[in-house]
Amino acid sequence: MHEQIELLRALQELDRELNGIRQERRNLEKEQADLESEKLRIQAMVDSLDEEISGFQSQIEELHQGLAQEDVHVRRSEDRLPEIKTQKEYLAVLKEIDATKKMTKDLTAQCDEKLARIADLQAEKEEKLGQLEELKARSEARGNEITEALGACDKMLEEKAGQRSTHFDPLPKQLQKRYALLMERRGGVAVVEARDGNCTGCHMHLPPQLFNSLFLEPQIQSCPHCNRLLFVTGRED
Repeated sequence: MHEQIELLRALQELDRELNGIRQERRNLEKEQADLESEKLRIQAMVDSLDEEISGFQSQIEELHQGLAQEDVHVRRSEDRLPEIKTQKEYLAVLKEIDATKKMTKDLTAQCDEKLARIADLQAEKEEKLGQLEELKARSEARGNEITEALGACDKMLEEKAGQRSTHFDPLPKQLQKRYALLMERRGGVAVVEARDGNCTGCHMHLPPQLFNSLFLEPQIQSCPHCNRLLFVTGRED
């Protein structure tokens, strides 16, 4: 039975190491995913800026078409002036020309505003592109490190898994199930030392008869409070 306890203690240590490696692997994968997510986020911002710039450019094209039409109207009205015979008609045409020029001025102002907005968006886009390039370079360098680290984790997991089998397989099936359940329910600590009459897992006092029996009986004993498997390291007086 002493041999089984030693197997369980070694098994628990291996499982702790395995859990640590798995957690490290998860952290690396998360970092890798976060880098990719950040690249996608900035790229989405660049795409959105492109779309906004394209929208303003389309609006400017429409304004330019409007300006061209207004220019045609002004020219036609001005060409009519020499042919006008009455003062009333002449004033009406002048009023029409004035309204058209006012519309032209308004359309020009709108164009200028949109051009200024495009300039701002272009500057913001260039800034984001710079961030994206910097992130891509950093991501590529770190990505290579992560890939190498993941490979090392996988190698260690394979080695530790092989070692684990040599400790786990010889145990009785019932004890295997008992150990696995405790590892799951007790935060990865299934086997603990009994010391000074106490369970070092839950720190509760053990019945004196149970504690003394750990030094005498070959049977594997459990803490009556937390159910963890107990072992002792030497005879206590």
